[in-house]
Amino acid sequence: MDFYIVDVFAEEKYEGNQLAVLVSDSNLTTKEMQQIAKEIHFSETTFIMSNKQENGGYDVRIFTPDEEVPFAGHPTLGTAYIINRIMENGKASKVVLNLPVGQIPVVFNGNTLTMSQNEPSFGMKIDQLEFVARVLNIQVEDIWIDFPIQLVSTGLPCIIVPLKTVDVVQRCSLDHVQFKRFLETYYKCNLLVFSEEESRDSNCLRVRVFMSDTGFYEDPATGSANGNLAGYLLKYRFFDKEKIDVRVNQGYEMGRPSNVNIAAKLKNGTYDIQIAGKVQLVAKGDWLSSD
Repeated sequence: MDFYIVDVFAEEKYEGNQLAVLVSDSNLTTKEMQQIAKEIHFSETTFIMSNKQENGGYDVRIFTPDEEVPFAGHPTLGTAYIINRIMENGKASKVVLNLPVGQIPVVFNGNTLTMSQNEPSFGMKIDQLEFVARVLNIQVEDIWIDFPIQLVSTGLPCIIVPLKTVDVVQRCSLDHVQFKRFLETYYKCNLLVFSEEESRDSNCLRVRVFMSDTGFYEDPATGSANGNLAGYLLKYRFFDKEKIDVRVNQGYEMGRPSNVNIAAKLKNGTYDIQIAGKVQLVAKGDWLSSD
């Protein structure tokens, strides 16, 4: 099989979030795809199941090293980039991915890719601030209590924690024993912390995403979680607007700076969430069969 490595939400190579994309030319089993994803050991690996469209889109499957997931943001953008480059000869203005959560369209505007995310659902709120503070190794006073800690999902859920300053975001350090207890108590999903950037740009956020997957403590760029954040920001009128255009800075604490752009609006109870970023092709090669 042909395989590609891309960096997603990256202004330059070796930034953003790594993704491996394989173009399946055989009847791979789910077990084999899971083994390949574990061998590559990126946070996600995707498989384009056919070079032909089905129902107006390309069938794609997404795997972490541990399990298959129904949706993820940076794999969606990165895979769409490869589909356009390889299957569409770089000429497509839009590519649709057929995922378990439904069809996800990705639009191309120069070297920027934009995907639409599903309507957000809002789950449990968490009021045990002391527990959250222990998980993150911060103080209770560092949590911004004007906004709730809440489970949100546009296809892949995460728990969102508002913090007061960028300094607090930078100081977060997972207590893995407490995090395991936290996931067992509430919900097995990623944990997103955010604050406003302390700069002249009032529409800029600093974000970190701590992961529930084994072997991965933090994600440098997370499209799905930032889509969840977009719904949260609108629901609680964080910017006191029903239409927002926000830049998210993520991955800086990991040495993998990433830029995720959010354009979203809430009108008559309906959410329109668009997540955008750039993709850089890093490598390509042949994946050898096990024969």
